[in-house]
Amino acid sequence: MTEIILENLLSTVVLFFVLGILAAVFKSDLKFPNGLSEALSIYLLIAIGIKGGIELSHYSIQTVLGPIFGAIFLGAVIPLITLFLMRLINMDLKNSIGLAATYGSISIVTYGAAISFLDKGGIAYEGFMNALVVLMESPAILVSLLLLKVIENKNNVTAYSSSQNVGFLPVSARLIDKQVLRESLFGKSILLLLGSLVIGVILGERAVPMVKPLFIDLYNSVLILFLLNMGLITGQRLPEVKKHGVKLLLFGLTTPLLFGSLGVMVGIFADLSLGGATLMGVLAGSASYIAAPAALKTSVPEANPSIYLGLSLGVTFPFNLIIGIPVYYEIAKWLYSII
Repeated sequence: MTEIILENLLSTVVLFFVLGILAAVFKSDLKFPNGLSEALSIYLLIAIGIKGGIELSHYSIQTVLGPIFGAIFLGAVIPLITLFLMRLINMDLKNSIGLAATYGSISIVTYGAAISFLDKGGIAYEGFMNALVVLMESPAILVSLLLLKVIENKNNVTAYSSSQNVGFLPVSARLIDKQVLRESLFGKSILLLLGSLVIGVILGERAVPMVKPLFIDLYNSVLILFLLNMGLITGQRLPEVKKHGVKLLLFGLTTPLLFGSLGVMVGIFADLSLGGATLMGVLAGSASYIAAPAALKTSVPEANPSIYLGLSLGVTFPFNLIIGIPVYYEIAKWLYSII
């Protein structure tokens, strides 16, 4: 496994990511214009969605049903585990929910890097895995925000009952309002991923001549630019993570392995191939820094972005990019060898 990790460390995408971190640490004047950064994000979302849709058009619903349920299960259960762990270390409720949504959701770029890793090693995987990226994004956000509302309502019930000696609290608020649903289902990430996926399913192979030159042939090259920019952002976020203690740092380093292993096991249970189970582990072990933060910004403004963004970008993202991806592959390979 040491050789695989070393090979991943010396891959083009990782080296450009490290270059970005070094530029930030040494206060270089290198920076990406906001418009370019946004354009690169949009490109990756469309590329992953359209490729997933084209591949998904080749499969029957019976083939993909198991992996789909597995993806939704992971998107729902990981926020619950994260919230439990955060409450164990006495993290306040709002920041616990912020981390639950962030770690329950997924990193599209980590997933893209994992695809490059598998392609480079000639490791086959199911083409419909791109579709599961969409399915693991929204459930985690919705579950996390639902947990927040349930806990807050429970606390309100207790406080109201204690002060008024009444066993119930008047229902005056909905569990999830329209704004939460809109951010979770129609935010930029979900809209582009889901929309591109549906277009790919509808058009199938007819879309290939149009999308191949830009969204398939140039994918890895654009990923290099995006990871260089992410390296800059990560380097800037590192000091913020240090301010929140060793416990959070350990959380950002250990939970990817916990969730990633769970993802690999779910992938195997769903009868995915070695490459597919690896990708399921990557999705489960990654943390969002696009869709979840966008929803949290409006729905849980009290949550501190330097915690959930600093941890996902400053710790978990580089850990997965450098070490996590090959480790999930080795876990999947080992599990397949014993079953």
